[in-house]
Amino acid sequence: MKEAVKSLVLLILAVGAVQAQTSYPMLMTLEPIAIQVGTTSDMVVKSRYSMWGANKVMVSGNGVTGVIVHPEPPMPKEGEEVKEPSLTSLTITFTASPDAQPGVRDFKIFTDRGVSTVGQIVITRDPVVWDDVKTDTMEGAKEFQVPATLTGVFEKNEDLDYFKFSGEAGQRLVIHCRCMRLQDRIHDLQTHADPIITVKNHLGSTIAASDNYFAADPYLVVEIQQSGEYYLEVRDVRYKSNAYWNYAIEVIDRPFPTNAFPLAIAADEPVTFELIGESLAPGTMASFDAFPIKLDHGRQWLSLPAPNGNLYDPIPVYVSNEKVLLEDGDDNDDVEHAQLIEVPAVVNGRMDKEADIDYYRFEAKKGDTLAFEVIARRSQSMLDSFISIENEEGKRLNSADDYTFGRRSNWDSRYDNFVVPADGVYHVSIYDRHLRGGPEFVYALEISRSAPTFELTLDTDKTLTTPGTSGVLFVRAKRLNGFAGEIQLHVDDLPTGVTASAGKILATGQDGCIVLTAHGDAPFDAQHVRVYGSAVVEGAEGEETELLVDAAPYQEIYMPGGGRNHYPVDVYTVSVQKPSDIRNIKISTNEVNLKPGEEVKIEVELERAEGFDANVSLDVIYQHLNVVWGNSLPKGVKMDGNKSKVLLTSGELKGHVTLVADDTLEKADRQQFCIMANVSLNFVMKATYTSEPLFITTTPKAEDEASE
Repeated sequence: MKEAVKSLVLLILAVGAVQAQTSYPMLMTLEPIAIQVGTTSDMVVKSRYSMWGANKVMVSGNGVTGVIVHPEPPMPKEGEEVKEPSLTSLTITFTASPDAQPGVRDFKIFTDRGVSTVGQIVITRDPVVWDDVKTDTMEGAKEFQVPATLTGVFEKNEDLDYFKFSGEAGQRLVIHCRCMRLQDRIHDLQTHADPIITVKNHLGSTIAASDNYFAADPYLVVEIQQSGEYYLEVRDVRYKSNAYWNYAIEVIDRPFPTNAFPLAIAADEPVTFELIGESLAPGTMASFDAFPIKLDHGRQWLSLPAPNGNLYDPIPVYVSNEKVLLEDGDDNDDVEHAQLIEVPAVVNGRMDKEADIDYYRFEAKKGDTLAFEVIARRSQSMLDSFISIENEEGKRLNSADDYTFGRRSNWDSRYDNFVVPADGVYHVSIYDRHLRGGPEFVYALEISRSAPTFELTLDTDKTLTTPGTSGVLFVRAKRLNGFAGEIQLHVDDLPTGVTASAGKILATGQDGCIVLTAHGDAPFDAQHVRVYGSAVVEGAEGEETELLVDAAPYQEIYMPGGGRNHYPVDVYTVSVQKPSDIRNIKISTNEVNLKPGEEVKIEVELERAEGFDANVSLDVIYQHLNVVWGNSLPKGVKMDGNKSKVLLTSGELKGHVTLVADDTLEKADRQQFCIMANVSLNFVMKATYTSEPLFITTTPKAEDEASE
């Protein structure tokens, strides 16, 4: 309790004087939020904190670029010093090439203050219509022609946005809204929109409506019964508003697949899909052949050829390295009729009807270890899966419901490291938790041989440095299938003038750190970087192989009430920007040796730029409200707050950190850590400056006693 109170006091004191500390931009929205392929458009990005000095736009994926439209610099008045403006609205000229893949992209901007948080941009095949009318009535509706992508924002409470179009009898329209889903990755958007779409005729009578379909975003197919004028109304279902609640609504008159069967495909084999969606005729097929390109393993989106020579809107698929199988008919509803499959494999199926359940049987040997994973909801299926692993008589041995992938839970199921108890026949069943079914309840059930492995996640999507200073990136491991080894971290593709000291994740730990240092002559720049881990694993025959795993970057999210959370994003970025507050962190030693009961004091001295005197808090672990997000210290080592001076107030420059070791100390050989100097930006985020790497070597009690 004392530690919690102490941490809260430190946080309050640190927040009390943040005025001198400038922040990197936190992107909030883009207006309009969509761009048509094959066009160039001036779009306005809005942010918290200034974007002055922005000089580079970085868009994930291929085919989309952005160029900053530089604002006029402020003109000085006679006898007055020119002050840098606070630029929270900036025009960017985006260009989407004709072959750019439709969908949603991440983008960031690089400024004098570092690289921004993630923004979102929608790439669409259709002309973009921006709601510049700002009317709440049908009489003032913005006119458009189908097909189009409608964009706007719920800028005030009880806001209603109307769009008018001409419909023809027999016309089938697909209306697909992106709104709530565009807000998941925005750092400081604590509440999300919940849009509802209503289609009305010229008399104002409702002919169709949709609320939640893709999460809180609407999707509907409308049959136009008679030619005439129609209106599309969009609003927040609660009549609430936010200046950053932008939406992009595709209104099209072409078939729009929401899914495809099979969902899982092989990396290098041709496949014929059955396209699924209310706007498609039953039995609509499309073929795909990746040759001569081999697809990467994992979830991705494909644009399939349509009969008219165009492309369908992208569908989600899963590329598997296992043998691909199909559910054979719909009579596998019980153990007696279970479909026989060979493992390892990935089997494609679906819940064809309500309360459907699919059974598969396979043979396995005692001691075999298997992993079961459902790919469904993550790839836009409606299925909320539950799987059960049973013996030949149908007795349940194990089961799995929702699973946490990376740092976020998901409705897909996964069960790792099932150890087969005896030679024989086994079953795995799958069904929807709500007993729903239909064409869009597709799934891929992958059954693979368990092998020791791990997942890596990055605590942030960016690390900021200035010439001559360092920044730290924490990497967290999730161990799977009995993997218990050490993980060495690596970094590729760093900006010019930046070097990395990549630490390791100890066999008994979950976090490691990478210290990124910009040399004194490093040019200002930002670059997307690859972070990955390697480990040596022993195979079934005793041979050793090297396992390489890429780390997944996460954007930190400001949660209601001041909490901190994460959402996965496309890329991790390292930047070198202009110097600001802390110019150097001097430490009294780089090498620490500890045994149980020992302690070591590390002196810390800051060098700060003139005019900066905001409170600084020192730490060796990355934490917020007593939740630890990064700690690369060996087990049994901690900072003793009572013997440390970690809060530097009113421009103080000297402090110290005291590390202590207890009897639970575990062995480590030069494990890397660092001392961080944190300056608060807001209640959640802070500017973190980092010392050069420190290395700690520990000797456990038993080993120490044996040497005496």
